[in-house]
Amino acid sequence: MMNTLLSFEETPAVSQSPPEPSFQKLFVLMEDDTFLVVDAFGDLNGHDDGLFHHDTRILSCYHLFLANQRPSLLSATVSQDNVYAISHLTNHPLPLLGDTFTPQGALHIERKKLLWGSRMFERIRFFNYSDQAVTVPLGLHFSGDFRDMFEVRGQQRPMRGTQDAPDINEWSATLRYYGLDKQQRCMALSFSEAPLSLDGSQATFEFEVGAHAPYELYIEVGMQPIQASRVRFRRSAAKARWAMRKKQRSGAHIKASGRLFQGWLDKSRADLALLTSELPTGPYPYAGVPWYSTPFGRDAIITAYQLLWLNPQLARGVLAYLALHQAKEVSTFRDAEPGKIMHETRKGEMSSLNELPFSRYYGGVDTTPLFVLLAGAYAKRTGDMAFIEELWPALERAAQWIEGNASKNPDGFLSYARGEESGLANQGWKDSHDSIFHADGSSPEGPIALVEVQGYAYRAYLSMAELAETREDRQAAQHWQQRAEALQEAVERCFWLEDKHFYALALDGNGKPCAVNASNVGHLLFTGLPAPKRGKLAAQQLLERSFDSGWGIRTVVAGSARFNPMSYHNGSIWPHDVALCAAGIARYGEHTGSVHLLAGIFEAAAHFGMRLPELFCGFDRAPSEAPTAYPVACLPQAWAAGSVFMLLQACLGINIDAQQCLITITAPQMPTGIDRLEVRHITFGEHCIDITFQRIGSRVTAYVERQEGPHPVKVDLRL
Repeated sequence: MMNTLLSFEETPAVSQSPPEPSFQKLFVLMEDDTFLVVDAFGDLNGHDDGLFHHDTRILSCYHLFLANQRPSLLSATVSQDNVYAISHLTNHPLPLLGDTFTPQGALHIERKKLLWGSRMFERIRFFNYSDQAVTVPLGLHFSGDFRDMFEVRGQQRPMRGTQDAPDINEWSATLRYYGLDKQQRCMALSFSEAPLSLDGSQATFEFEVGAHAPYELYIEVGMQPIQASRVRFRRSAAKARWAMRKKQRSGAHIKASGRLFQGWLDKSRADLALLTSELPTGPYPYAGVPWYSTPFGRDAIITAYQLLWLNPQLARGVLAYLALHQAKEVSTFRDAEPGKIMHETRKGEMSSLNELPFSRYYGGVDTTPLFVLLAGAYAKRTGDMAFIEELWPALERAAQWIEGNASKNPDGFLSYARGEESGLANQGWKDSHDSIFHADGSSPEGPIALVEVQGYAYRAYLSMAELAETREDRQAAQHWQQRAEALQEAVERCFWLEDKHFYALALDGNGKPCAVNASNVGHLLFTGLPAPKRGKLAAQQLLERSFDSGWGIRTVVAGSARFNPMSYHNGSIWPHDVALCAAGIARYGEHTGSVHLLAGIFEAAAHFGMRLPELFCGFDRAPSEAPTAYPVACLPQAWAAGSVFMLLQACLGINIDAQQCLITITAPQMPTGIDRLEVRHITFGEHCIDITFQRIGSRVTAYVERQEGPHPVKVDLRL
């Protein structure tokens, strides 16, 4: 049988150049400290994509060419379990040679990638659907720039390390970079068969694919060269899939009557499994890909709280890790003080060299009270006082830091001011430089006291009081209770804006309110600090059109001095922020408002392929239009993926108290379009219980489907 042969040319004539990053869809895989961001073709283009390990991009460009042409794209996806990134491609018409030629679409090319053991595995499978064999010239162009994550994000460096000449052998090419931190970083590209030619930037192959027959090539990218093979690919794929299934099986599960809503729940759970790394201290959700694929304090605490009612083991892992990395000394460069909880940690060259303070950075004023708040909530959810005893020294140090910080303010408020110019100017969850402002748009002088941080501190004081009471330390319990009550009184006195019937965003260093209506107040409601009447007034305003775009609550009210729906923090919509607001709104009796917010976020998720981004633009919802994406949002992001579970808990009104062996369900509401919802395998201690929520006419009721344990769990249903 005759072969069709397409020869290599001297210079690639690329028919389809890689698109600019803002116009292409990117696909993400992650495994512990390694993550991959590729385009739909399965290529890396050296923009915001790449293969990263420990905050360093080891593979920056990676392009597949057939006869010096980029193949034609059919489709691309990430598997439902987030293990594989798959691209389906086909050939362009192959040039006429003699009396034969291969028409377009004769070859199906499937590129399937996965990550395991800090390595990227790829299988490139060809299937020839034509009636004659085809000899295919394949080219792979590659490079590794070994740029630090902050360089990829745009940070300029006056000097960089050096790269050696590539080390080439029969079936692999190894690139090495020697950083200014004296560390060697490597990228080895290995093949299952020897290329026709191989150098430090290109591998070429020429192989025959028989008529109606397959052909497979295996590639690995890692720190060391190891000859790729079908066996290694299959073995690593099996391990990766097993590990992902194990993470997804952890905790209680939800089954909803609506298929689309169930799809959102399943995708969110899969994304959380993708982002969760098994550290020596337990499971820990990394913040998001690509920019925040590392342990963050605030993000992990909030994510763990979102999942606490379903999977308390995540909270345990977060608390253990953060306690281990609690600050022990003063560093203005790192904004560290004894007892403070970490904001983020990085492992790249720039952090190692202290070009930036983020190797372990403590510039978050809210992370420490959130740490204590989560510990108190974990104890109530699980009754696991043995773990709290292990954690107690770290909790005492954290509480002492909160008190010490508050003592610097005449009213006892927690406040922040960065130690050095290299640190974050704003140190709450809205940490962009322009996110905190006065009503006239001017920037406040520090130290700044944020409204939601006072709520976190209030709840931290109460948590310490409750834990101390459980430990039978009544004197300590009374002390923390008094601190909580004093802080509550001060917030009501200083933050409440009577003319607005709302709380101020912040107080500046002179005690002047930043009289801006912001979603931060929803977090204050979540903590339960406001008096009932004021809390209800604030909750009602959060549901008004100036806040609620129809897709969710904006970070600041429309019409504010710095309002911009396309900004990062001044008018955009953050799903985790909406979830915290919904929990606060439900706490003050606006249960239908929580259902409304869940519906809007669910409909937004449907437009984003059931994967909520870190944030999206805060434009008003218009008929027949989708929400507007924020171009550089992390996707997936842990607290965005976790938002559905917090929103659902707010609607169901479910609260689990293992210490009292009690489950309370208050004024349950169901998501729009859902008539039946089951929460299976809620566990604490030796107890396991299944609860079903059922819509009956205009009412929602709940009942116990099954329970196991040494004695019955009390379920208090308050309709």
